[in-house]
Amino acid sequence: MRAQEAVAGLWSLAGGDSAALGQLALTGAEPALPSSFRLGTVAQAAIAASGLAAAELHHAAGFPRQRIAVDMRHAAMEFQSERHLRVDGAAPPPGDPLTGLYRTRDGYVRIHTNFAHHRARVLALLGCEPTCEAVAAALAGRDAVAFETEAHAAGAVVTALRNAATWAAHPQAQALATLPVLTIERIGEASPRPLPRGMRPLGGITVVDLTRVIAGPVAGRTLAAHGADVRLVTAPSLPQIESLLHDTARGKHVVNADLATAEGRKRLAVLIRGADIVIQGFRPGAFDRLGFSPVEIARLSPGVVCVWLCAFGHVGPWAGRRGFDSLVQTATGFNAEEGQAAGGGPRELPCQALDHATGYLMAFAAMMTRLRQTREGGSWLVRASLAQTGSWVAGFGRQDGFDAIPLAAEEIGAACETRVTPRGSVRAVRHAARLADTPAAWVPADY
Repeated sequence: MRAQEAVAGLWSLAGGDSAALGQLALTGAEPALPSSFRLGTVAQAAIAASGLAAAELHHAAGFPRQRIAVDMRHAAMEFQSERHLRVDGAAPPPGDPLTGLYRTRDGYVRIHTNFAHHRARVLALLGCEPTCEAVAAALAGRDAVAFETEAHAAGAVVTALRNAATWAAHPQAQALATLPVLTIERIGEASPRPLPRGMRPLGGITVVDLTRVIAGPVAGRTLAAHGADVRLVTAPSLPQIESLLHDTARGKHVVNADLATAEGRKRLAVLIRGADIVIQGFRPGAFDRLGFSPVEIARLSPGVVCVWLCAFGHVGPWAGRRGFDSLVQTATGFNAEEGQAAGGGPRELPCQALDHATGYLMAFAAMMTRLRQTREGGSWLVRASLAQTGSWVAGFGRQDGFDAIPLAAEEIGAACETRVTPRGSVRAVRHAARLADTPAAWVPADY
């Protein structure tokens, strides 16, 4: 599948006017990243779709249509944005050393320990010292799927390695098989909201962002790049990865609201009352239990667009499972298939492709659904998951891509911008979607 074809498919799914597709200019060729999956094309398509959606919102507010250009190698760099970040010249610190893939008696499991509570739960299950050697020794005597199941019950984050065929036969994969990459549904009645006529595509649109790590924050970052007022809701008690905040919180305003408290929930309700778009990445059902189901949010803000993110989908036996990009890669066959193509053992993708693609798809759907609200009224719910995005990524097909020309330091530097912030001098990748009349830009906020 080519990038232009993929954008057209997304555009049709979201009800876009096909006349807008002629504004896209996509350049570059595979392989853009060293992978057997066509990740350069994936990056270009996802970023182009979000850029085209921003331009279409601006057009719907009364401005002429404009050209949108996306270069594949620049898009590939943006899919690795957290790796290219520099703060005062320093690269981001590595994650927890225990995180990674380990052999078991009958295969492999991947564990995630970058958050302290997940690390503690895995170590408690294994009953071992916090060293890679001790973890490897403890897992060597376990069965992969059995430990995956035990870890889920204990609130840890672990997945067993599967190949594509094994995943396709899994009940969770089968539950998702009939779903599109994104689902969009009307959840309530509301009058149409006119689009603000701002100089930037999303000027005057307010977004409440309740996400962490990469996928959801990339969605919020993309909306901020096109002028939205993005309120990033967090609390001092929530674990964060500071380097990811430097990358994904650009242009956002930080609002502290501890949702474990009545006062925090009250503050969030006030934010939602003024919101056009609400993005959240809690596990399915968790946000509802705090009193913020999509229907309740639509009651607080009639005409709102809710964008709900999860790891493995909102239906099926794994709907409630925790997950991160690397673990979904492992569970759904990417690591096994990539390793087989390279002629060796399991191999990670060269970027967090499921996270980044999902983030841009969420931003795309949020904008297109906001446009639909203007035309049809109603309150709306968009659902996205890393696993559904994985199926979309796999649909681009395979390539002999391990001989991709590496990104040179000069090339990366030319695609970055540097800004002095209260936290230091931050170099980060510029947005790869270049809109001719309304260039993307992160207006300094709290990051």
